[in-house]
Amino acid sequence: MVKELLTGNKATAYGAMLARAQVIPAYPITPQTTIVERIADLISEGRMETKFVKVESEHSAMAAAVAASNTGARAFTATSSHGLALMHEVLIWAAGARTPVVVVNVNRALGPPWSVWADHQDAMAQRDTGILQFWCENNQEILDTVIMAHKVAEDPDIMLPALINQDAFFLSHTSEPVDVPDQKMVDDFLPPFNPKEKLDVDDPKGFGSLVMPPQYMEFRANMARSMDRARDLIRKVDKEWEGLTGRSYGGMMDMYRCEDAESILFGAGTMMSTAKDVVDDMRNEGRKVGIARLRIFRPFPVDEIRYLADSVKAIGVMDRTYTFGQGGPLYNEVNAQLYNHTNQPFTKNYVIGVGGRDVVPRHIRSLFDDLEKVRENGYGEEGEIHWWGLLDGKTPREEM
Repeated sequence: MVKELLTGNKATAYGAMLARAQVIPAYPITPQTTIVERIADLISEGRMETKFVKVESEHSAMAAAVAASNTGARAFTATSSHGLALMHEVLIWAAGARTPVVVVNVNRALGPPWSVWADHQDAMAQRDTGILQFWCENNQEILDTVIMAHKVAEDPDIMLPALINQDAFFLSHTSEPVDVPDQKMVDDFLPPFNPKEKLDVDDPKGFGSLVMPPQYMEFRANMARSMDRARDLIRKVDKEWEGLTGRSYGGMMDMYRCEDAESILFGAGTMMSTAKDVVDDMRNEGRKVGIARLRIFRPFPVDEIRYLADSVKAIGVMDRTYTFGQGGPLYNEVNAQLYNHTNQPFTKNYVIGVGGRDVVPRHIRSLFDDLEKVRENGYGEEGEIHWWGLLDGKTPREEM
């Protein structure tokens, strides 16, 4: 392996190169643009052999990727925010057509008001499309996940598209040392994509044709079964990658110092790196706290959540967006998995870091302090859903 200093966007491009993506339709959008710019550079430098297709919108980019995948080509694209929203219709089509396109999304807030900073609403709005969802913490994980996602998505028992998420600017435009794997090692790990059924002029078939209601329901049930099977495959692929590189991301969930924890924080993305540092400091003070970082959102890590519920006393769920129902999407998912579970620790939702607002160590420490109060005295005045750090004149200093 060669260590290079890469931004998250460049790490994404290198991942697509190492995965030998064959067709890459793309459209620029801040802060994703440098992904496809770097891919164009790699092609012009002769380091990457792929068909690069310039299209007029993100909707067209995903449509072209689906078409390429239907022919048996390994397809990849990247987008962000409103671009992902424009892809929404075709994401549903990609999943239903069982085309394992890999998409990297640079998580950015949706307007109005306009924002180009980190927020998770863009990806969470795609949670019911049928697409696998991976969430990354650092630039090394981005590169590795592009490769692993292709292996999971293209498995004959899965055949679903995959969405890989990275926080805008915190990762996309920040440089970190990244181990770039050897191409031969990646080739041995990730074989060429060769689906059993594909568009072939010499063997014509119908794809995506009209079916009647009884058959349609079977198609959707088969998708759900494949999504469920993906859990074990994701864990297996993570272990295989660890054997090759020494790097594991926990399979479905990255648990940090959770073995004897009484309170844990659960969330996704870069703010969980900050949380791990705070946990180390608090552990040195004798406080039993831990971090559970979401690695896979679809399928959701049901077993891992219930495992934590059997030992911890309180789970604080950090959402970098909101559902406008009751709480954030991660909070709703966690509570859904605990509803029929024997052990049900206190859960509390912290809506935090929305629109790219900083999440700093004192915030994480204050969340743990608040969780202890919840364990002892219940939810308090703000209730079970706490918008953390609002500029309303009543917010405690530690939340600012």
